[in-house]
Amino acid sequence: MCGICAIYNFDRDEAVRAEALEAMNREIVHRGPDDAGTYFDGHVGIAMRRLSIVDVKAGHQPLSNEDGTVWIVFNGEIYNHAELRPGLEARGHRYRTHSDTETIIHLYEEYGEECVHRLRGMFGFAIWDSRRRRLFCARDRMGIKPLYYARHNRSLLIASEIKALLAFPGMRAKLEPNTIPEYLAFGHVTGSRTLFAGVEQLKPGHWLMVEEHGAVRTAPYWDLPSGESQEEDRPFAEHVRHYRDLLEQAVESHLMSDVPLGVLLSGGLDSSVVAAMLQKRRGGSLKTFSVGYPEAASSELPMAGKVARFLGTDHHEVKISAEDFFGALPHLIWHEDQPLVWPSSVSLYFVCQLARESVKVVLTGEGSDETLAGYDRYSWTLWNRRFDTVYRSLVPGAGRAWVAQHLAQASWLGARSRRGLGHTFLARDGQAIESFYLDNFYAAFSSREQAGLLAQGMAGDPYQGAREYWNGTSGDFLTRLLSLDLKTYLVELLRKQDRMSMAASIESRVPFLDHVVVENALRIPARFKTRGLDGKRILKEAARDLLPKEVIWQRKRGFPTPWRTWLSPGRIEAIESLLLEPRSQLRGLFRPEAVRRLFLQHRSRVVDNSNRIWRLLNLELWHRVFVDADPAYCRPGVGEPLPEFAHVERNTRIGRAGRLDASAQPMSEEKCEGPSPSVSAGAP
Repeated sequence: MCGICAIYNFDRDEAVRAEALEAMNREIVHRGPDDAGTYFDGHVGIAMRRLSIVDVKAGHQPLSNEDGTVWIVFNGEIYNHAELRPGLEARGHRYRTHSDTETIIHLYEEYGEECVHRLRGMFGFAIWDSRRRRLFCARDRMGIKPLYYARHNRSLLIASEIKALLAFPGMRAKLEPNTIPEYLAFGHVTGSRTLFAGVEQLKPGHWLMVEEHGAVRTAPYWDLPSGESQEEDRPFAEHVRHYRDLLEQAVESHLMSDVPLGVLLSGGLDSSVVAAMLQKRRGGSLKTFSVGYPEAASSELPMAGKVARFLGTDHHEVKISAEDFFGALPHLIWHEDQPLVWPSSVSLYFVCQLARESVKVVLTGEGSDETLAGYDRYSWTLWNRRFDTVYRSLVPGAGRAWVAQHLAQASWLGARSRRGLGHTFLARDGQAIESFYLDNFYAAFSSREQAGLLAQGMAGDPYQGAREYWNGTSGDFLTRLLSLDLKTYLVELLRKQDRMSMAASIESRVPFLDHVVVENALRIPARFKTRGLDGKRILKEAARDLLPKEVIWQRKRGFPTPWRTWLSPGRIEAIESLLLEPRSQLRGLFRPEAVRRLFLQHRSRVVDNSNRIWRLLNLELWHRVFVDADPAYCRPGVGEPLPEFAHVERNTRIGRAGRLDASAQPMSEEKCEGPSPSVSAGAP
């Protein structure tokens, strides 16, 4: 695992300045504290920071081919490099190391940009081909490893993290205003855009090429299998066996390491399966790591402890207090480069810090829900759609509109019931993915709500990016939902996973997202993935001999945090004050009266606005960290409290907002505004 960066000057007579490249490289030292390296060839320079995992002694980068005409900097792991090596050696390539990096170099020599099709793993790399005078970069299929780029004057800048781009002389962080509607809805932006003006991300499954004459091209080299490719003829049991075999092979391949490794164990099914397979394969004392909170309703520690005891692992735990949480926010926004989409980023960072004391590599359970339909929202939406079809056939449009309007205004319904019914076909437009799915399960601020919040001239279409992906999907409805989430929601989960593990200088691996496992999962017929409101049937059946029933059949909890609980008197006033400060208002993004109304509704327990408050707080802190470069907010150490909250933690009791709508459900990354489990309307 590493961090990489590169500079390509379009003027071939302008040599790359060493101090500029080194400044970029210093910004990502956390990604690779073990080693550093640079290579210059006139108008091109590449650099890396290395976290030594494979071939610790000889794997220094940048690395070249035999005659020094092709150079690479690489971030990630190629799990099939040992299988590829004999064939490359038979074709005359001579290896100097045992690293996977060198295999990429030789594959590129043989196949050019087509080399990416032979790689199985996670990667972001940049190759300088001095013979063809071209720079070739690529990102792995699922987007596990990041890669960003920006044009600045006469240079193209490339890096693993945006902050490295901003370290280039003359680069400044500026907000891209047209991203705000999408950010308010989902907490992130889709596709190649970022919140930073002029900065783009290379999309998953894409490569970037800078040719000798300076033209910059990007192109896809892989895509998710279409819904039409599902294997309908196989019986359920055969699908289970095949998936289990592929997953075990992926876990086995992900053990490639010359340093100690462990598992981040939440106690949920996914990470427990990974831990069980790893323990079965390796035996001995597997190290597992979990995170929780003093608030028992939001803590995963009890179930994680049960799994650890069942498997017999060497288990380690950490608890996070509200003071730890708020103190770390600016520091972690700096690491993520963007506002934190979910509070669970903080939890993940602390458990990675814990793991770093014992291991250098961790395996996680990320990715199974988005490929095997594990989230409640999938089953809920399928049933919602079935009822909606009948409802539309019986009730004309005017009648449906009347019902939806009166449900939203029905004072005789309790807030909890009104919210639950608001997620059903009775209140949603079943013909619009924006209403039926995106607003229903993701959007903190819907398009309608944004109209009253955003300042004049700031409004836009928050759904455009997601809609474009949705329109590009094919197959049955469930497969289309999964494909949409894999290209949007999951990419952000992986950014969180990468940034928080790298913030602790530790490598995280995601065997569920081995692309062969993903392709197989998407080819499994939809009818085998869910039954009733129960999802992820394939994995549950595959895990029968690995884990206790209570682990396999437990309800999906996401990655809960007690954020709602922590919005206690005193603290919530401090957040409101921060958002209404003169400098916050001078940004010209929001109507102050709308922000005040949002906090008033929350304090009066009329509406649970905790998720909306999270969005606004993180955006303002992002401005202070990056755009303002305020010393009080830039790169504070963990445990150094945010000034506005420091006194609140010491003097205010942490209260439980027990009467808030759905307060018993801690905020998780599974759903922001999903239906309460206790509401059954619209479900069987």
